[in-house]
Amino acid sequence: MDKINFEYHPTFFTATILNWQNLLEENSYKDIIIKSLQFLKNEGSIVVYGYMIMPNHIHLLWQIQDGFKYDRVQMRFMKFTAQQMKFRLLDTNNLSLNNFKVSAKDREYQFWERNPLSVELWSPAITLQKLEYIHRNPLQEKWQLADCPESYKYSSANFYKTGVDDFGLLTHYQGD
Repeated sequence: MDKINFEYHPTFFTATILNWQNLLEENSYKDIIIKSLQFLKNEGSIVVYGYMIMPNHIHLLWQIQDGFKYDRVQMRFMKFTAQQMKFRLLDTNNLSLNNFKVSAKDREYQFWERNPLSVELWSPAITLQKLEYIHRNPLQEKWQLADCPESYKYSSANFYKTGVDDFGLLTHYQGD
């Protein structure tokens, strides 16, 4: 598997749906996130070490690859997923599209909160700490989305327990 490169460190990335709305409850919206990550992985711009897609936010442990700029890759990911969410809402005549209408000069709709969290991870120990944190998210009392981390489909927890990568996205953070 790929080793961590020295130009960029893995990054803990969190993005939240506008006003913490539960847009990502439906699997078709989670699949938009997965497809975007698969595209970026396949083009060689990212390596994904971990992820969790919750009803109103996502966590990623990813690493931008040499030759790609972090800000540009992040912007492409967020823009593409937002467009696909809008198209899905339009295709299904979902009235909740109005919940994402904004008064902005550069857009009619906004799906992600501005200024997502990005924190570089400087050691394997911190990376493991973040992985464990995101894998416990669906177990929280307010969510109760799974009985154990590895049973939640939209998570990398099962990969780290069994080695099975259902979406063909992941690289082990230790490079094994």
